[in-house]
Amino acid sequence: MRTNITTFASLVMLTAALASCSKPEQADTQTAIDAESEVAIERPSYAITTDEAFSAADIAPYSGNHQKVYDHIDANLDSHIAELQRWLQQQSGSAENLGVREMAELILDDFEALGFQESELVETDGHPGVWGYYDAGAEKTLMVYMMYDVQPVNPEDWVSPPFAANVIDHPFGEVMMARGAMNQKGPQRAFLNAVQSIIATEGKLPVNLMITAEGEEEIGSPNYPQIIDKYEDRLKTAHAVIFPAPLQSPDGSAQIFLGVKGILYWEAEAQGGDWGGPSKGEIHGSYKAIAGSPVWRLTQGLSSLTSPDGDTVVVPGFYDDVRPPTDEEQRLINGYVSFWNDEAMHQAFNVDKWVDGKTGRDVIMEIIYTPTLNINGIYGGYSGEGVKTILPHKATAKMDSRLPVGVDPDKTFGLIRKHLDDHGFEDIVLRKMAAYPASQTSVESPLVSSVISVFNKYGNIPALIPRIGGSAPFYQFTKRLGLPMVAAGLGYGGGLHAPNEFLLIEPAEGVKAAGLAEIEKAYVDMLYALAESE
Repeated sequence: MRTNITTFASLVMLTAALASCSKPEQADTQTAIDAESEVAIERPSYAITTDEAFSAADIAPYSGNHQKVYDHIDANLDSHIAELQRWLQQQSGSAENLGVREMAELILDDFEALGFQESELVETDGHPGVWGYYDAGAEKTLMVYMMYDVQPVNPEDWVSPPFAANVIDHPFGEVMMARGAMNQKGPQRAFLNAVQSIIATEGKLPVNLMITAEGEEEIGSPNYPQIIDKYEDRLKTAHAVIFPAPLQSPDGSAQIFLGVKGILYWEAEAQGGDWGGPSKGEIHGSYKAIAGSPVWRLTQGLSSLTSPDGDTVVVPGFYDDVRPPTDEEQRLINGYVSFWNDEAMHQAFNVDKWVDGKTGRDVIMEIIYTPTLNINGIYGGYSGEGVKTILPHKATAKMDSRLPVGVDPDKTFGLIRKHLDDHGFEDIVLRKMAAYPASQTSVESPLVSSVISVFNKYGNIPALIPRIGGSAPFYQFTKRLGLPMVAAGLGYGGGLHAPNEFLLIEPAEGVKAAGLAEIEKAYVDMLYALAESE
């Protein structure tokens, strides 16, 4: 998912689910043996049992016309582009703590400038959150989830400086290139541009807005619950939650995802000690003849967690709690299946072959219903140029698991800890860094129908999928607050977490995805459609 031609919509496609219900079907390629306990471990496998399919085309297109607002957007597009640039030129790297508080204060100032009656920095144990409340005196209240932090950059890898936010020519048209252009500061400021145009032309919004913005999504949202803590009772009075996000591909097709997997993120570390190996610093490499190696210790401990190919987790109980697909998920999957394209996905992600050589439905079944065990990075000792012969005293790996509905991240962490202990790796230290469960909203929600109706108005009948394989703290809304939640928005971009991230501003001839003006007009329609929903 680190290619500059990958769109958010492509991410949705790749991580969408085409699995389904009832009894697991054993497959030899999915089975591995935990050699020490001699327990057969099997990845989940499900069969679809219905031919029924959900069709977004069955929902009538939104019929509202807010021409004065649309005209205001067109007339002020240059200033709206400048607003995006202002957000993107402010660094907000949460991992490095670069400009994070300054970005929070910028958002606070913007809420005040837009006429929000309440705007406040919310201090947490980490980076600050931002609260905004706009009281329109409306019957319905919409909560908006925002994240203002971004991933780190290597400036030398970019064709345009990552924090210049230049508008440049691109094969897809004119794009704004910057870290955060697509994920997620660009679309979020576009949403606020739409809000600004409604207020400027109509005097007030059709719905009340509650906005909670966090600065730690890219590091696992460890303190986002503290933001919710302060406003929980009020947030529960909202009717729905949206996450502004461009969901189109260049051809104009769109995918709406109704949920996300949960995540468990941790560090695993081996260090020399009673078992052997240097404990306080590196030593000469020749002493490997008589001393243990923490690097080998860590790699062997991690290897005990999976089958030799790394594709099946052999931790007992790891797959046990996956919730089988529901009838609704089966209908969504059947409606989505025609949108899957293996060849396009191979090209988008530069991956020649999926696990076990699977294709089509089987690939997406794995993505959505299979818990993962991934090594994000592993390091220890010397890795610079030339030669340095040492025996390192410590090795560390950063790891994550993406967890489907039904799987508890804390329980999963305990299973991994027990497995290492049972296999003689009690000395490997595990440090949990982030953990939260999966989240999903029903397609029957009025929120979802409203969003679909707007997509249909613009001629982009969307494909809907139950949830993607990525993670976000949406459980705070669906589980804690009991609110329906969906990512929503027209538009296209690429380069998420990668060099040359961009958002399409003006499409080239033949590109059917929305540019910035149409992105904003669609957000206007979504606010009114939600206000008018049952």
